Amino acid sequence: MATRVALISHPDCGRHDTGWDHPEHVGRLVAIPRALKHDLALFEALEHVEGRHATEEELALAHDPAYITRVRTLVEEGGGRLDPDTVVSEGSWDAVTAGAGCVLDGVDMAFDGRALRSFSAVRPPGHHALRDRAMGFCLFGNVGIAAHYAIAKHGCERVLVVDWDVHHGNGTQALVEHEPRIHFVSMHQWPWYPGTGATDDRGPHDTVWNVPMPPSLPSVQYVEALLAAVDAAAEAFTPDLVLISAGFDCLDGDPLGAFTLTLDDVHTLTRAMVERAERWCGGRLVSALEGGYAPELVAKAVLVHLRALA
Repeated sequence: MATRVALISHPDCGRHDTGWDHPEHVGRLVAIPRALKHDLALFEALEHVEGRHATEEELALAHDPAYITRVRTLVEEGGGRLDPDTVVSEGSWDAVTAGAGCVLDGVDMAFDGRALRSFSAVRPPGHHALRDRAMGFCLFGNVGIAAHYAIAKHGCERVLVVDWDVHHGNGTQALVEHEPRIHFVSMHQWPWYPGTGATDDRGPHDTVWNVPMPPSLPSVQYVEALLAAVDAAAEAFTPDLVLISAGFDCLDGDPLGAFTLTLDDVHTLTRAMVERAERWCGGRLVSALEGGYAPELVAKAVLVHLRALA
């Protein structure tokens, strides 16, 4: 069995040009390797992997083929705006297919033993992307696609998706809630963008656990609420794979949220998920970057997350 944790990335994720005045700019990714250079022990402990590009057929595991074509065509035409917050540039197709492909590589590595655990440092994020529409900086649902891919490619019977981004993972929920083999947990600020994710929204098969939380609580309340929901989602449903939408805009100081989590809380949550994955599914855990809009803070959180994964 693998003993190393994979850090998966692709240079094409930097080709998604939103402009430096957009919250979701390339500096979010650039900060991560810059911070990692100052932690040689962690750098050497990781398996550094350049991911692949997802195919259109893989994107279509969760997205409407007509929408996939529309995104690719807009990119080929030089870019434009898919919604008020979501832009594409000439490099965006390579970026979004690389982002999804990195997470799919993480799934493959978890099952073939190369790396039971991984973190994909990718952009743009994906958890707001709907089946046929971009939303909230997101074009394709990297983690939602990965959940369906685990079922289609690796025969998973039970996949657990955990989203701790400060915003509700409405896109991921929409992509997975009709598949009973996928359970979805989202803890998010309420009320806040995108205005979805009420507690009583359980999805059509009661496979969704939404945990809306007010801002500015003591951070331990967020940690306890999320883990309680995770354990509820896994009751009588022992996952074959755990997927994490790791949005670090849940941290105190992020400009787009008002949660109060600290770097210590990132460590606590990550270790809690690792321990559960080891108990449930031999340790298979695949994590991917979602939000987080203070680049230096994101980089610090990613390093803590990686240390806890390792």
